[in-house]
Amino acid sequence: MLLDLLEAIRPREWTKNLFVLAPLVFAKRIGDLAALHVALGTLAAFCLLASAVYLLNDLLDLPLDRLHPEKKDRPIAAGRISRRAAGAFALLFAAGGLGFGALLDPAFPSAFSGFLLAYLALNAAYSLALKRVVVLDAICVAGGFLLRIHAGGAAIDAPVSHWLSLCTLFVALLLALSKRRAELARMGEDSSRHRHALAHYSPEFLDQLMSWLSACTILSYAIYTISPETVAKFGTDDLWWTVPFVVYGIARYSYLVHRREGGGNPTRTMLRDAPFVANALLWAAVAIALIYLGGDGAGP
Repeated sequence: MLLDLLEAIRPREWTKNLFVLAPLVFAKRIGDLAALHVALGTLAAFCLLASAVYLLNDLLDLPLDRLHPEKKDRPIAAGRISRRAAGAFALLFAAGGLGFGALLDPAFPSAFSGFLLAYLALNAAYSLALKRVVVLDAICVAGGFLLRIHAGGAAIDAPVSHWLSLCTLFVALLLALSKRRAELARMGEDSSRHRHALAHYSPEFLDQLMSWLSACTILSYAIYTISPETVAKFGTDDLWWTVPFVVYGIARYSYLVHRREGGGNPTRTMLRDAPFVANALLWAAVAIALIYLGGDGAGP
């Protein structure tokens, strides 16, 4: 049962929670051990909360998951974990995540704990109703990423740039919609039986939205790198050198979605593609080098 539980809480998807570390990096505080401790604790709290959300979603989607060619083999859908046990574990992980947040936050409740509660509330609303509303379902997914990055900033008292928030929103929307496109392509006319909102989507509509979001992501990131606020905080105007990596990353992901039939699981699609991973590592290395060697100033 422990192995089934480990599969059900989806540790592979915990990579999404790395967004909480972005404020630490962009605030130039990687060397601040106290801030690093809090940031890693925030990462752990979100991993627990995310696992609670996955369990809740699998419970509510049980009849639909049993119709899905891949999800039917998940532990809850396959009956290897009972509904009662899954519900108990969901409550346990949710309580653990909030409790961990309370330990990290001496001023609990505060803005930081508010972001944790908002994350749970948003995902509960998504699982119960909002995932059935076209476009709003993807916006809810993107909202989860925004809450992660702002919780990471609140945890170490580092306000997040508006441009960085917009960039996070656009790229999260892009990933959410690419997942819906992949589900449409894979399941065809039966796709709406698995996800109700898919009945209102079409590949052409999703391609149009994804094109807009790709452009918005690149543009918002580019503006962030050259904005006077960013230059003043990092002490360098060279961060624009990282823009080509972002352009390639977006283009490569689009290629994987359209030509390699990826996107059904965005995390797996990206992590299994060597060129994408290499590009992401190069972007991180160049960005960190420019931020930490570019001059004085702090703030994401």
